[in-house]
Amino acid sequence: MSLNFRTLGIISAVTLSTLSISGCVSTTNSGTLGAERKQFLIMPAAQWEQQSLTAYSEIIGAAKNQRKVVSNAQVNRVTKRLIPLVGHFRADSANWKWEVNTVRSDELNAFCVAGGKIVVYTGLIEKLKLTDDELAAIIGHEMAHALREHGRERASMSLVTNLGLKYGASALGLSGTEYQFAELATKYGLTLPNSRKHENEADLVGLEIMARAGYNPNAAVVVWRKMAEATNNKGKTSEFLSTHPAPVSRIESIQKTIPQVMPYYNAAKVKKS
Repeated sequence: MSLNFRTLGIISAVTLSTLSISGCVSTTNSGTLGAERKQFLIMPAAQWEQQSLTAYSEIIGAAKNQRKVVSNAQVNRVTKRLIPLVGHFRADSANWKWEVNTVRSDELNAFCVAGGKIVVYTGLIEKLKLTDDELAAIIGHEMAHALREHGRERASMSLVTNLGLKYGASALGLSGTEYQFAELATKYGLTLPNSRKHENEADLVGLEIMARAGYNPNAAVVVWRKMAEATNNKGKTSEFLSTHPAPVSRIESIQKTIPQVMPYYNAAKVKKS
């Protein structure tokens, strides 16, 4: 199918209208590593936090009913050191009601929702045989997503792009096929790159969190290599069609950034000694 001027018009209108208002605010301190970018946030923070807490409560409630919520000394030990560092990134997060739950599951997963609710699945720890430093890299990454409110940002972007496509298609009289093409172009030209950008930011902010807490940032390289091995993804999957950076790109970005956070790690080690 050829790309005609009407289709180009709607793609350009959606993209440009979104980007033109995207430099609104930043949820974290601008001097923080990986947090220089201004963010597009039109969804009310309270609404997003409530939706996140509802989803979190449902997940934990179901896990408790199945007796899958367990106590894990390693998870508790690592998060106890990471959480006090959040004030360096945004002052209000120090007042969040942070909590962590470990869920018995084979999933290689962990997440942190708005308001500071952390969930770690045992499969992640057991299958990857994580050290404390490696676990800190993962939990710090997930905390960074919550601090930067990436979920709220993606929800805000979706509101605009969905409305822009709907009304733009109507105004331009796009056919069903042209509308589908515009959806795909918006997804791969705007939505997925922003998701990858969020992952990169979470990597860098998470790297600083773990370093400030006294965890060796070099462990972040090790853990993402382990993850790539465990998921049979060694950088061959197309980065263009993925919401996450290819492992090779992710590791290269982290390796370049490690020297910037080593002073935090060394200072934390001196403080502990």
